[in-house]
Amino acid sequence: MRRRQTIVVLALLGLLVATYLWLYKIGVIGVLQCGTGGCEAVQASRYAELFGVPVAFVGVAGYALLLGVGLVGVQPRFSADRRVTLVLAALATMGFAFASYLTAIELFVLRAVCRWCVASAVIITAIWVLALGGLRRAPPAPTR
Repeated sequence: MRRRQTIVVLALLGLLVATYLWLYKIGVIGVLQCGTGGCEAVQASRYAELFGVPVAFVGVAGYALLLGVGLVGVQPRFSADRRVTLVLAALATMGFAFASYLTAIELFVLRAVCRWCVASAVIITAIWVLALGGLRRAPPAPTR
């Protein structure tokens, strides 16, 4: 249960970071508070959109899904449900893979690092580790 609660808190934090970046990308926020200039370079690159959708919005959607599933998972009637653990692990794995790809783009293609993107990558990595740890400890699903 504690693992899922931690995932919920981290997903909320990730949602806030992704929302901040998305609001910048769509012009609601005028200046990113980054300190290095790398954030603006990353957000202005062609890699900041995926099929016309801002990558930050993909993060908003991903963290919102993780938050929703995590909130369901902390409910007493779902606390031992292995399906919740599997969904959290699947979502976290997709998020971790996507964040790894984006981090590689920042480092090796753009040669610019966004501190907010790094924060999001650290958050999704922590969620991924927790979710995979839940797979090892989760009891088998009850048979009917």
